[in-house]
Amino acid sequence: MINLYELTQDALTELLVSWGEPKFRAGQVWDWLYNRQVASFAEMTNLPKTLRTRLEAETRLGVLETAAEQSSRDGTVKRLYRLPDGQLIESVLMLYDDDRRTACISTQAGCAMGCVFCATGQMGFARNLTVAEIFEQALQYARLLTAEGDRLSNVVLMGMGEPFHNYDASLEAIRRLMSELGIGARHITVSTVGLVPQIRRFADEGLQVKLAISLHAATDGERGALLPVNKRWSVAELLDACRYYVEKSGRRITFEWALIHKENDTPQQAHALGALLKGLMCHVNLIPLNPTAAYAHGPSAGERIEAFVAVLAEYGVSATVRVRRGIDIDAGCGQLKASVLHPGAGE
Repeated sequence: MINLYELTQDALTELLVSWGEPKFRAGQVWDWLYNRQVASFAEMTNLPKTLRTRLEAETRLGVLETAAEQSSRDGTVKRLYRLPDGQLIESVLMLYDDDRRTACISTQAGCAMGCVFCATGQMGFARNLTVAEIFEQALQYARLLTAEGDRLSNVVLMGMGEPFHNYDASLEAIRRLMSELGIGARHITVSTVGLVPQIRRFADEGLQVKLAISLHAATDGERGALLPVNKRWSVAELLDACRYYVEKSGRRITFEWALIHKENDTPQQAHALGALLKGLMCHVNLIPLNPTAAYAHGPSAGERIEAFVAVLAEYGVSATVRVRRGIDIDAGCGQLKASVLHPGAGE
């Protein structure tokens, strides 16, 4: 069956014309898909019944099957989706007091980056998601919010997977978020562990989309122990790419730092980070480590966090502590996990 979310408007028009429908029907269907965000063909009430019946028989409205849903005490919603090939992915909707409604979406089933404190990295890698599979996660939450008289305001590509390891699909999904869901570029963030060539390529795209770098340590030895990608591209190479991004885009870059108790929350690490970032147009997003089963260390708290922020300020580097969302349902950063079907398994 044809997934309508995989079609461009021109392709949708071509399909319906091949069925003997007038061209304007494609515009009507497009309106139902993206402006009204309907969940069934029966809701497309200005279409002839014969067309609705054929659409029902030969096409589908997306491929994500909700396998489970959890709601946190803070209002965060986490969904487990089953894909047509049996792969499972998770995405999260976060509600904030300032009226932001943020979807955190996945770009891969599993992840090949192997970051030691990340539940997704502990799973291993199954496959890249398609453009439509990435986009539909945000659309599902947009539909949910629209039904409640609300709207999706922000999207972050920070769920399962490394977006820049699935670069082309991630970028096309971002463009669709802007054009078809009306999410402004500055309300979209893409997060990477630091794939240097892709950071430079992203800088050349000319988009106003925000870029976040998962840094977590300021020296090669310490970062390499947490993020295997650092063995491919050093901290110096990563920072060169980040400077290129800032110069090319004129945008401030964000560095993500998971604060791990007595590991990377020491004054020494804070001084090293401050010296590394001094003079760069950037912001540090401090995230007390979210717990995962396969990583024994815990989050920083209290005075250690305050001291870390104070040291960064000495270097003129701004930092804030991120509000942790959905921890009670394992929906926080680094906590997303689902079983993956590895290619070749069982053959």
